[in-house]
Amino acid sequence: MKRTLAIAALAGSLLAAPVFAKDPILIGVPVGLSGANSVVAPSVVQAAELAVDQINAKGGVLGRPLKLVVADDASGAVGAQKAFDSLVFQKNVNVLISMETSAARNAGLPIVAKGKIPYIYTSFYEGHACSPYLYVDAWVPEQQVPPVVDYLKDKGAKTYFLIGSDYAFGRGMLGFARKYIDKTGGKVVGEEYLPMDGTDWTPIISKLKASGADALITSTAGGAPNVTLTKQLRNSGVTIPYANLAVDEGTAKSMGKDAAGILISASYITGIDSKANKDFMAALKKKFGDKTRTPNDLSVPQYEGVYLYAKAVEKAGTTDTRPVLKALGEVSFTGPRGTISMNKQHHAPLTMYLGQVQDDGSVKVVKSFKNVDPGAQCPKL
Repeated sequence: MKRTLAIAALAGSLLAAPVFAKDPILIGVPVGLSGANSVVAPSVVQAAELAVDQINAKGGVLGRPLKLVVADDASGAVGAQKAFDSLVFQKNVNVLISMETSAARNAGLPIVAKGKIPYIYTSFYEGHACSPYLYVDAWVPEQQVPPVVDYLKDKGAKTYFLIGSDYAFGRGMLGFARKYIDKTGGKVVGEEYLPMDGTDWTPIISKLKASGADALITSTAGGAPNVTLTKQLRNSGVTIPYANLAVDEGTAKSMGKDAAGILISASYITGIDSKANKDFMAALKKKFGDKTRTPNDLSVPQYEGVYLYAKAVEKAGTTDTRPVLKALGEVSFTGPRGTISMNKQHHAPLTMYLGQVQDDGSVKVVKSFKNVDPGAQCPKL
């Protein structure tokens, strides 16, 4: 009897699971499993795995299953060149979808162009990365910085100190912040950078404390540099208002009490009160259980990026690059962040949330801004 029941159960599960007769569509995911992004990369991979499982459970795309091929880009340029080359020319992936540092993205783009495949970049970044093969579903400075500076100004800040990682993202974000501060009547009294793999922020913190600044704005490489800088700021007794342009909710939660009070501006927080977000959170928990990483403003665009690609392939009726690239600017997907469409010069209008990290690591929404336009990112595309 038990054997009969087991066979029946197996037969039922086989009937329920889609059977694919065609080769899989390969999605390359170059991501920083080591290096600066290693703190957040596991959540990005989990989000991609969930999207692939959900799409495959509904029959895949054009009758073909999706399959992830993950490669460690070591969070930097050298590792990215190796990862991109392997994925594009050895693994022969159909698309690249990933959150990466700007250094990694910039190093990989020439390989993408040579291989002529679509690349969906799912990380917030400094803006103005333009390629016919590149689409972005995450925020840029024009969407993220103004809410932070305006809030600090309303709270009485007139002078600002800027701290960042010394690479494209850090300098790009703080360069935009400096211009916006100047434009709105504020003054930057200090601007300092540390190499992306640097860990000793003590000399810079000493300059911050000596400057007498009313507020601090930082923009480091996502992950580890956020943790070390914040811990050293707290240990040094810095108490002025602190806005972090690069921290995600998952990393903030990993910092414990050190993150309390930090202002963030994000397109995703776990507290978004929508059915799509609640369903996403529940599905993530069901799949990964106690190993679930906190979803965040780097992992959720990855989840949605997989769906956007799937929709583009369905619309194009093929995985061929040219029709898929055209379709990527036309399709939309309603997910945890709302309805996302990369229809503004290969970028996406986004609802932005100004939030403050609480003692338990959660983020309390201070104010939201609907459908913020990314501005003129790539007018020649």
